[in-house]
Amino acid sequence: MSIDPRRLLGLAFASADLLVELQSGRVRLALGAAQKVMGKSEVGLMGQAWSELFHPDDRPLMDAMLNCADDGARRGPVVLRLNGEEDRCVRVILRALPENEGRVSCAATAAQSAGPPLTADSLQPRESFDDIAQGLFEAARVTGLELELAMVEFAGLGALRESLAPSEVAALDVRVASAVRAESHGGSAATRLSPERFALLRQRDDRPENMVKRLTRMVSADVSAHVVPLESGGGSRAMRALRYALDDFLREGLKDEAPTTLAEAMNRSVKRTLARAGALGAAVSQRRFTLAFQPVVSLATGLAHHHEALVRFEGGGSPFAMIRLAEEFDLIEELDHAIVEQVVKKLANDHERKLRLAVNVSGRTIGNETFVDHVGRLLAKYDEAKGRLIFEITETCAIDNLTAANQHIQSLRGMGSLVCLDDFGAGSSSFAYLQQLQLDIVKIDGRYVRELADNGRDGALVRRLVELCRDLKIRTVAEMVETLEVEEIVRQAGVDFAQGWLYGKPADKPMPALRPSAPIKAVARRAGASDSWG
Repeated sequence: MSIDPRRLLGLAFASADLLVELQSGRVRLALGAAQKVMGKSEVGLMGQAWSELFHPDDRPLMDAMLNCADDGARRGPVVLRLNGEEDRCVRVILRALPENEGRVSCAATAAQSAGPPLTADSLQPRESFDDIAQGLFEAARVTGLELELAMVEFAGLGALRESLAPSEVAALDVRVASAVRAESHGGSAATRLSPERFALLRQRDDRPENMVKRLTRMVSADVSAHVVPLESGGGSRAMRALRYALDDFLREGLKDEAPTTLAEAMNRSVKRTLARAGALGAAVSQRRFTLAFQPVVSLATGLAHHHEALVRFEGGGSPFAMIRLAEEFDLIEELDHAIVEQVVKKLANDHERKLRLAVNVSGRTIGNETFVDHVGRLLAKYDEAKGRLIFEITETCAIDNLTAANQHIQSLRGMGSLVCLDDFGAGSSSFAYLQQLQLDIVKIDGRYVRELADNGRDGALVRRLVELCRDLKIRTVAEMVETLEVEEIVRQAGVDFAQGWLYGKPADKPMPALRPSAPIKAVARRAGASDSWG
């Protein structure tokens, strides 16, 4: 029985608003609601380079899909922004039809944004990836969408980057990010775990070895991957299993026999985590850790105002991962006590009495009165350290009782110490903390600072935050200042202090700043500030 072509057309339009056929990357046929989807008529699309219709940061993603469009293979869906209209997004699925002279068929539909926009060389940060996974778990439960977690490793990618010129590194980063995003659901469900390890969520409609071939073709690296089906039930257990699986992959890679389910991945990771937690507990109780010191420079004087003390563990493991582990297994308070003890002793042994040190304190620890008592006993014993200690409250663990935390903060300030809110903007509670905690300093999260030279929006955010802090008589620190251009931008914004590789990496002992910043007119002292430091 022959099929009426109109029925085939109806079938196609049941799942898309616009059908496009491409040849050599250009539109050779457009049929459907072109104006609604693309902002152009069907005739206006003819002959257009398809990728150039999208936002410049999304073009490499579309190019990656087209370059790896194997005969009969379905690519997508991905959600892309239109060129010149960032608020308008299009959902695209494409397929290279067998024996069709290199022609590619695309189905396009108007779509909602897939989340915060990504630059051409970026992937979702880990915390955003978790949020995307949570949403996809829910979508799978409702729609029956079958998903899997793909863990991908590019062997030697880190070494390759080090061997390339800066411009070549930038091009490689765009190629890698685009290739990984092209394999993910929606073009956004992917994250970088390390320089060589990535994770993505994708539909279970393609063999893993096909994905590996495409990634190898795009990146020209030795690629290995393993996929784990995601249980459609979702929920907190599934999310916990996903996090454990990613943590295990980040630490161990794909060297072991890969798990076949998320539950297996979680169980394996739990066993390893418990062993690491026991080792961490012993390291904390036996003080088997060291401190590194990074200068924080006054932009008014160009000199190091103080140094941040950063913990380093034996074996060179990631401090961030170890601190997360300490929080998860209720070791963080003991760790914070141990670190502040070492910092106070360091200050007491500074015979010139010029050294000032900042120490990180978890949000969980600051809510406990025993920490304040511990600090009080230390400063009573080592009187030489008084007035030279800063506490940076981190937001990795939320503060449950802001009223009690503020009382403890004021007790620390009463002992002559400054209190800083670390990584402002990194967490959802930052403004609540700023509203309810009486502080001396706010440290602006590095992700808002690092891209200042290229992103006017982040620059406006930093300026407004500085104005707010100035009104509250709070001083500000910009972290991750790595170039003279960014330094000048934060200086013009009125930021008081800066920290980053421009002034020095963490070192075994406090060192002067690598290069003094050009002094500017001294900032007027904030009326009502609790300290007497310059």
